[in-house]
Amino acid sequence: MRKAAAVIHALVIPVTLAHGPAVPGARAEVSMAVPATVAARAEHPLEIIVPTTASLGTGSRGGSISASLGTVTVNDTRSGNRSWTATVSATDFTTGSGSGLETITKANIAYWSGPVTSQTGTGTRTPGQATAAQRVALSIPAVAFRASKGPIVTSTSWQPTIVVSVPQGAISGVYTGTITHSVA
Repeated sequence: MRKAAAVIHALVIPVTLAHGPAVPGARAEVSMAVPATVAARAEHPLEIIVPTTASLGTGSRGGSISASLGTVTVNDTRSGNRSWTATVSATDFTTGSGSGLETITKANIAYWSGPVTSQTGTGTRTPGQATAAQRVALSIPAVAFRASKGPIVTSTSWQPTIVVSVPQGAISGVYTGTITHSVA
């Protein structure tokens, strides 16, 4: 079986901790914005499209930040009965030199796809994590969505949510990391 090459898109997510280094009892505000870096190739019969920006809001040390990344869409223009699997992965988020207290590990970054938000064409679509209770840590790549289709063109969209658990001892700074969606 031949797999279609995937168009891979990565989101670079800066995390800002204000209020200086960790101090017992101190509260630090965390804010995130999501500018996207797109590693795109020429049009392909199986492609994944991710949002260019998203705001993840604010939070505190020892707390969490939860927000939608925006709409992710897989377009499948391949002929015949086909299936695909979209996966998601992350890198650690770091600031400064990336020492222990300057890292939010990918184990602290959770993902849930949610249900289909839009679809065209016939076929079966299955979310990787339909609800927040099913969210998965991105310490290893996870299935974001699966689909199978008949001989016609299909499109499948969802709006994933990312949840970042900010370590209690995190050092203030701008944390950056990458979330990558791919499809094959």
